[in-house]
Amino acid sequence: MKPVSIVLAACLALGLAAPLFAQPVEISGVWARATVPGQKATGAFMRLTSKDGARLLSVSTPVAGVAEVHEMKLEEGVMRMRALPGGLELPAGKTVELRPGGYHLMLMDLKQSLAKESTIALTLVFQDAKGAQTRTELKVPVGMQPPADAVAAPKP
Repeated sequence: MKPVSIVLAACLALGLAAPLFAQPVEISGVWARATVPGQKATGAFMRLTSKDGARLLSVSTPVAGVAEVHEMKLEEGVMRMRALPGGLELPAGKTVELRPGGYHLMLMDLKQSLAKESTIALTLVFQDAKGAQTRTELKVPVGMQPPADAVAAPKP
């Protein structure tokens, strides 16, 4: 066995390897909105927390032809939605909510309807504060309303 393999095996045995493979961003409250037949777009939502700061660069999914990181905001009395081509900044130690009516993942040109109580795969690409990129694979529950632990729409 090579010395590097021995050290890695020892770390795994002692439970010390987790920081070597730790994700740069904690993800919670994940869900995607179900669609009706023929609907071509929907959103996915979650909470993202980066201990040291990071950026959500992109999203992809096999269920949509286009997947983008989006922002909705009120500009001159009109609600506008736009892609964030540079991604979404995740400040160190702060939770950023992706929710209806704010930041969200926009899934467009859907290849199929997203049925309630199904799941979809999402791949998120993050860049940490040092410039390293990490891909995170998620299985996302689909529903008409957010699950109890998920991000909800803002209250009027």
